[in-house]
Amino acid sequence: MPVNASLTFIGAAQQVTGSCYLIKLPHQQLLLECGMVQGHDQVREWHKFRFPFNAKDIDAVVLSHAHIDHSGLLPLLVSKGFHGKIYCTPGTADILPVLLKDSVNLYLKDLEWQNKKAVRAGKKPQSPVMSVKDVERVVDLIVELPYSKRGFPLDGVELEFADAGHILGSAIVQLWLKGKQAMRKLVFSGDLGNPATVLLPPATDIGQADIVLMESTYGNRDHQPLADTIEELAAALEQAYNENGNVFIPAFALGRSQEILYYLALLFKQGRLKQRMVFLDSPMAISITKIYNEYLHRLDQADLDKIGYKPGMTLQQLLPILKLSETVEDSMAINRISQGAIIIAGSGMCNGGRIVHHLKHNLWKNTNHLIFIGFQARGTLGRRLVDGEKRVKMFGQDIVVKANVHTIGGFSAHAGQSELLAWAKAITGQPDFYLIHGEPEAQLVLQEKLAELGIASQIPAKGDSFDF
Repeated sequence: MPVNASLTFIGAAQQVTGSCYLIKLPHQQLLLECGMVQGHDQVREWHKFRFPFNAKDIDAVVLSHAHIDHSGLLPLLVSKGFHGKIYCTPGTADILPVLLKDSVNLYLKDLEWQNKKAVRAGKKPQSPVMSVKDVERVVDLIVELPYSKRGFPLDGVELEFADAGHILGSAIVQLWLKGKQAMRKLVFSGDLGNPATVLLPPATDIGQADIVLMESTYGNRDHQPLADTIEELAAALEQAYNENGNVFIPAFALGRSQEILYYLALLFKQGRLKQRMVFLDSPMAISITKIYNEYLHRLDQADLDKIGYKPGMTLQQLLPILKLSETVEDSMAINRISQGAIIIAGSGMCNGGRIVHHLKHNLWKNTNHLIFIGFQARGTLGRRLVDGEKRVKMFGQDIVVKANVHTIGGFSAHAGQSELLAWAKAITGQPDFYLIHGEPEAQLVLQEKLAELGIASQIPAKGDSFDF
């Protein structure tokens, strides 16, 4: 007898951010991910957002990893009445409070600023839709489940995490949904890691499955070889140094910031880094780097050996020219440095955070260099700069873009097309494939490539649902 259940694609369907999928069972509801759509005015997005379900009816949440586009709506879910358990790996459990607290604090700060403008214009201020207390409630609901151990989030549901190799704590979600006489296995890839990503293992191959939700961010292309990518980074850094400018690297606080610190430490150890100042200008990235330091001894030893790691060392010790910019005053002081500095700041898509302040002060200088090392979603300032816009509006001002813009794609922590195909091909049982977490053009190419392997797949739209 088949399982009486359905799955609805709430987010990250034909788009990259906002990962969220609702599994309805006969008497229970499980939410797979609870992510925020990134790239727009976050205050407006928070206030107009409505869950297409009653938060009080959700019995449990399962997270693949801590990135905000997979977890960022959790405080709102709790504020609307969710009180079930949230299942994730220990690494995710360590990182999640840092990301959520930062996200909510940024929202509250932006809301305060918008309310001041509204009051001056004679308009009514808006009340916040969530608070830092909601983050604390989220933390209280977390249940840690290590890789390769079975958990039981709901009656008739078994859960097991496998390493996705994407960021610290990232997981492939395996769910066994039990009916009266049958069990269906649903696999959600989460974000599959790029095998070239330093410090982390390759994504785990999965055995049998009945249903597969697979990410498709880079479904239309492979990344260039890592050695070429490192050389491209080194060349951009040397060019900036020779032109007496500074380098600005937008980077997400989780994963990408730690990876770029690793590569800078590698170039430093090789004597190829001419700059003598590296600033990590993100309180959240600093906090997460400290968490990474606690896990370093468990990460890829071969990668660590290349930068001279010894037991007990930290990333700061491995890159001695690194300076941590904790305060706003520290960040502002960076803009008084005219040359010879590398500044890593969030957000990675330039849709908020300290990087936008640095860009306001530096985009119009032709000696400066802006290096993008991660995916830029549609609608973000980062995407507009990558696409070559020569004038952008920031903080109500028109800013001319004269800085040199570099796009280096090989550092991506996402699997490329070849890795996605290999991962899918290794799954047995002729499962139904659904391509999610990607833009339509990437998904269509990946769908064709899967078909060449004899794997049929569907590309669901937001709001689509199917029974199984």
